[in-house]
Amino acid sequence: MDAIKGRGTASNPSNRFERLHLEAEPGEGELVGPSTELFRDTTKSILSENESPDINFRFSLNPYRGCEHGCVYCYARPSHEYLSFSAGLDFETKIMVKEDAPDLLRRRLRSPKWQPQVIALSGNTDCYQPCERELCITRRCLEVCRDFRNPVGIITKSSLVCRDIDYLGELAALGAAHVYVSVTTLNSDLARAMEPRASTPARRLAAIAQLSAAGIPVGVMTAPIVPGLNDHEIPQILRAAAAAGARSAGWTLLRLAKPVDELFDSWLESHFPERRVRVMNRIRECRDGAISDSQYGRRMRGAGNYAGHIARLFDSSVGRFGLAEGLPRLDSGSFRRPVEKGDQLPLF
Repeated sequence: MDAIKGRGTASNPSNRFERLHLEAEPGEGELVGPSTELFRDTTKSILSENESPDINFRFSLNPYRGCEHGCVYCYARPSHEYLSFSAGLDFETKIMVKEDAPDLLRRRLRSPKWQPQVIALSGNTDCYQPCERELCITRRCLEVCRDFRNPVGIITKSSLVCRDIDYLGELAALGAAHVYVSVTTLNSDLARAMEPRASTPARRLAAIAQLSAAGIPVGVMTAPIVPGLNDHEIPQILRAAAAAGARSAGWTLLRLAKPVDELFDSWLESHFPERRVRVMNRIRECRDGAISDSQYGRRMRGAGNYAGHIARLFDSSVGRFGLAEGLPRLDSGSFRRPVEKGDQLPLF
C-alpha cells in the first residue's frame, strides 16, 4: 500500500471488536490525505491508575485519546479499538479530546482522599500533540498541578513542551517536575517516515537544551529501539542529548501487539522494503521467535543475544556520556490545597 504524506500508516484495518467494517472502493479517495477530526470525550474521571509492575508511576493523565503524531509503532494504537475506531488511520485522525480535564483534575486534587503523588503526563498518547497548541488542555492541567504543587513527570516527542516552561519551572523549583524527551533517531528522513507529525530530532534536542537551561531536570528516552533499524544510533543519540543538557536516559524495545504488528510490517514494506525481512527477523530474535511478548519485565527489554547486545550498548553509552545518575526523585512534600473562592477560611 502506498504511503500517505504526513501519516504514519496508509491502512485502516478492521476493528477486531466490531462486526461491521466499511472499506472504500479503490479510487474513492478515502485513503488520500484524510484530515484530522476532534471529538469531545465526556469522561467523568481523569486519572488512570496503573498496576503494571514494570511501570514506575501509579497515576497518569491523558488529555487526548488517539495521537496525531502518527508514530507507526505506537503501542497505544490498539486502545482506539475500544472506542469503535481503527488502530490504523483512525488512531491518528480521530482524536478524542478531554476538554474537562483541568476541572476534573482540580476536583480530584481537592478531594481529601487524594494522597499527594506523581502524576504522569501522559501514560498513553502524547500530551503535546499538534492540537494542544490551540486547545491548551495540557497547559491548563499543569496550571492545576502548579496551584496544588503536585509533582508531575512528562514524556513527549514535541518541542511544544517548552511553551510551558513557566509552570514547569515553578514546580521544578520545588523538586516537583521533570521531563523526558523521546528521541528515536537523529535521521530526519527516518523520523519523518516513522513519526510524521512529531517534532524533528533537531527540535527535540533543542527542547532538551531549553528545558535544561531553565533549571528543569530533563532526560532522554531512546524509545522505541527497533532492532535492525535504529539500534545502531544509540551512542549518537545519547551523545547529542547529553551535549544538549540531558541528565538521564532510558530505553524500551519495540512492542508490536496486534494489530500494530501488521501495520508496522506494512510500513516497512512501503518505506524500507529492502530491510523488511532483516528487521522483522531481528525483532523475533529479541522476542524468543515471536513478534511480541506481553510478559512483565521482558516486554520492555526483550530477551536473547540480540536484546542483550542492545542493553550492553545502551549501558556503556550511558556511562560514557554521563547519563547514569538519573533524574532527582520527584517530591510531593510541598503539596497544598489552595484556598479558593467559596472556601471557609480557617479560624485562629
